[in-house]
Amino acid sequence: MDYRIRELKQEEVNVLDTFLYEAIFIPEGVEAPSKDIINQPELQIYVTDFGKRKGDMSFVAEVDNQIVGAVWARIMNDYGHVDDETPSLAISLLKDYRSYGIGTELMKRMLTELKEQGYRQSSLAVQKKNYAVHMYKNVGFEIVNENEEEYIMICRL
Repeated sequence: MDYRIRELKQEEVNVLDTFLYEAIFIPEGVEAPSKDIINQPELQIYVTDFGKRKGDMSFVAEVDNQIVGAVWARIMNDYGHVDDETPSLAISLLKDYRSYGIGTELMKRMLTELKEQGYRQSSLAVQKKNYAVHMYKNVGFEIVNENEEEYIMICRL
C-alpha cells in the first residue's frame, strides 16, 4: 500500500479526535462505545489545545491525500504517565489501514523525532489484549509496569 508519513499541520489538529476514538481498544465481541466517549476528561488530555504545549508533536499517514493514521506525543498525566520529562504516545489507524506496517512506520518516525529533540524515553499504556503490544515491543518498548488490564511500556531512545 502506498502511503506517506508527514507532520500534522496545526490546521489539521482536529483530526486527532478521530484517531483518539480509533485508539480505544475494543475487545472482540464488545460493543464499541459512543464517539462522545472522547469528551471525557481522561481522554481529552490527549487532544485539548494540541500543538500549543512544549513537546506536542504529531505525524500522520496519508493514502491518496486522506489521513488514515496518526501518532502523537505529549507530556501529560495520562494512563501511560511515568514522569514529567517523558512524552506519552498515542497512535491509531483507521480500521481499513491496519496490518500494513503503517503503524510501525508512524511509530518509528515519532521515536526518531523524539530522540532528535533530546528526549531520553517515551511511554504509552496499552491493554494487554491489544494486538499492538507486539508492534510496540518490536520497535523497542518494554513493559515496566502493569495492572489487571494494561501494560505501561517505555522505549528508551
